[in-house]
Amino acid sequence: MADEGSSATIAAHGSLNLPAVVVDSYNVEAKDEDGFIGDRANRRAFSDSLEKWREPLRRAGTDPFEDRPINDFSKKELEAILSKGDAEAAAVVQGAIEDFAQELAFVVRRFLKLKGWRDTERIVVGGGFSYGRVGELAIARAGVILKQDDVGLDLLPIRNHPDEAGLIGAVHLAPSWIFSGHDGILAVDIGGTNIRAGVVLPGGKKGGGRTNLTKACVWKSDLWRHGDEKVKRDEAVDRLVEMLEKAVRTAEREGVSLAPFVGIGCPGRIEEDGSIDRGCQNLPGNWESRSFRLPQHLREAIPTIGDHETVIVMHNDAVVQGLSEVPAMQDVTRWGILTIGTGLGNARFTNRASAAAAEE
Repeated sequence: MADEGSSATIAAHGSLNLPAVVVDSYNVEAKDEDGFIGDRANRRAFSDSLEKWREPLRRAGTDPFEDRPINDFSKKELEAILSKGDAEAAAVVQGAIEDFAQELAFVVRRFLKLKGWRDTERIVVGGGFSYGRVGELAIARAGVILKQDDVGLDLLPIRNHPDEAGLIGAVHLAPSWIFSGHDGILAVDIGGTNIRAGVVLPGGKKGGGRTNLTKACVWKSDLWRHGDEKVKRDEAVDRLVEMLEKAVRTAEREGVSLAPFVGIGCPGRIEEDGSIDRGCQNLPGNWESRSFRLPQHLREAIPTIGDHETVIVMHNDAVVQGLSEVPAMQDVTRWGILTIGTGLGNARFTNRASAAAAEE
């Protein structure tokens, strides 16, 4: 198992020292008197705010949502209501956006007080909530609130679609030499509801190699909604192996040369041996057992890719999603990501070139 991080040129699982950045902080579970701070700016918090603003209309017998549960409304439906729907329904959505923006700004201010987050110059917001007009407005409004309070940072939505960012970031877990002579890598994004696996092309197109990571893109991917099924941990791992094996077969059939590397983003605090210390309670089964190491299981199932032994690196999912932003963060030194979903993922980075210059 020496390939799983023992070499000095391959990052260990959960490493704080990656090829392009130093990970200053991740998976922070900060609390105040009301509980986890991140719970103030997650998907449930937005739904609760929608219900709060809807309740007066329901009591008056003029519920514009026609007694449908708020969680039944898709993001597209909420966007349609906001832009051209019933005026009172649009006002409810606007109220929830304002509430959420205020809470997000509060969370950002609290994170900036943490040692690992001091002097942050830019924060990108990822996760499913960030994609779409409602999320964009909430993020932009939070940014305005922070500027009004003279908080000197940029707050921006993630550039890539969050589903793809969680895969694209995997190219920044690998050292540059591993891409030599290859078109792409396998990448996995494990979430509390979905598992996505696919092929990422670092150069943006077949044959592009690692020449320009600003063009890195997802070539093909599969999605499995494990949250819709009652599955055990081992069943989930077996399904993931099938997804990866399918990706390998597809790449071979279509002439895409895969590097012998799998990059994985997974919730929780990732230990160097590939176990998970805490933070993955939404995954099926017990992923926090000290005897369970996902990279080891995958390497045993897929021992080689092409003619080479498979190398696997796993890190926190917010870290990996944040890494997709590395090419766009070269004009700052310290930056971070907040991912809004079932919980609030978080990671803060310092660009390695900047860190090296500071040491000289």
